[in-house]
Amino acid sequence: MKTLPQRSLYKWVLLLALPIALQNIITFSVGLTDNIMVGSLGELALSGVYVANQFQNILQMLVIGLGAAITVLAAQYWGKKDIDSIKTIIGIALKFSVAAGLFFLFVTLFFPVQILGIFTNQQKVITEGLQYLTIIRFTYVFFCITQVLIASMRSVERVKIGMYISIVTFFVNISLNWILIFGHLGFPALGIRGSAVATLVARIIETLVMICYVRFVDDKLHLKLKDLTRSNIGLLKDFLKYGLPVIMGDVLWGINIAVQGSIIGRLGDTALASVSISNVVFSMIGVAVYGIAGASTVIIGQTVGSGDYDKVKQYAKKLQILFLIIGVISGIVLFIVKDYVLLLYNVSGSTVFMTAQFLTVLSVTIVGTSYQMSSLTGIVRAGGSIYFVLVNDLIFVWLVVIPSALIAAFVFHAPPVVVFACLKSDQILKCAVAAVKVNRFKWMNSLTRDVAIADKD
Repeated sequence: MKTLPQRSLYKWVLLLALPIALQNIITFSVGLTDNIMVGSLGELALSGVYVANQFQNILQMLVIGLGAAITVLAAQYWGKKDIDSIKTIIGIALKFSVAAGLFFLFVTLFFPVQILGIFTNQQKVITEGLQYLTIIRFTYVFFCITQVLIASMRSVERVKIGMYISIVTFFVNISLNWILIFGHLGFPALGIRGSAVATLVARIIETLVMICYVRFVDDKLHLKLKDLTRSNIGLLKDFLKYGLPVIMGDVLWGINIAVQGSIIGRLGDTALASVSISNVVFSMIGVAVYGIAGASTVIIGQTVGSGDYDKVKQYAKKLQILFLIIGVISGIVLFIVKDYVLLLYNVSGSTVFMTAQFLTVLSVTIVGTSYQMSSLTGIVRAGGSIYFVLVNDLIFVWLVVIPSALIAAFVFHAPPVVVFACLKSDQILKCAVAAVKVNRFKWMNSLTRDVAIADKD
């Protein structure tokens, strides 16, 4: 095949990235509105919800890892137009995802206080968090099903459905938040429990919509229930061989986020509330970064699957320039809007001041995030170098980020902003590794089988 000119490549990126970015904007808008509404109840309520979500974040990263594993493998099979193998991979991932959701549900059913105690030693925050956790845990399985199906569609360039799902979630969640948190339209004011109920209803609805879409609307995979229950020993081995490092990378990243939350949780209510706000604002501004990374995964995976390695090299060079441009723009926007966004929150002056400090740090590190994360996951991992990203993350997180933050917080008793900067330092440090790894071009590796094994149950 002929290499696409630069304009055509960027058009392809835009067509894939825009729906992903819009999906993230809508999703994070829900999070931002949640954050603002719960924040109106005070820093204690905001901290309680933040702590309750830390354990859930590990599950979310696991499911994101499963979705990434689907995309890495299925995108390459899509390049070969091997539909049967893609369906089998989706079925394998869905089984793992539902099992994980059930496991996290049962853990929070039997050990809720102990789970929350991992992330904070403040009893008032734990009490608030329990109100939220006792309801939000029932969303886990629904979330797992929906996200795997969305990732499945994304791997075959069906990226708009994720955006449509987010639109449904947005209106359901925001409406129910307004009704249930504050007690409008004759309903009781449930506070943070109302936020959890709203999220649960939205998760159930989005799962039903997603199931209907893949069964009756999608015309690329034509998924049926029997497709999701099929098994294939060869593809299961491939999924474990190539997908497990991807999944483990995201799970360990989720554990890393949880450990970071635990460190911040020891710095007081103000720090907890500030990081909660900062994370939501960062996610809103970072939608372009994650959209470009997601689009690059599909493009690189599909092109490697087609076997045209010369084209892969040209795409990788052009995409790196795009990553840097998106990162710089995102950093400037985040720095400019940070003070205006904080006007939406009804929090103390000390929380506003600390949040502004955290967002200033993030306005710098987002440039590194855009380049290194997109290069390593969107190019290197999607291109077939599965284990490198996992090992690289392990080294930076557990030998640099966590130790430096612990020393800063509990040995030198540094201000929270210094601890926060230590927790985000890897986003800049990884850039050098990413630049060397990508431009050596030793990561290109086809992960597909020439002929799909036919021992399906």
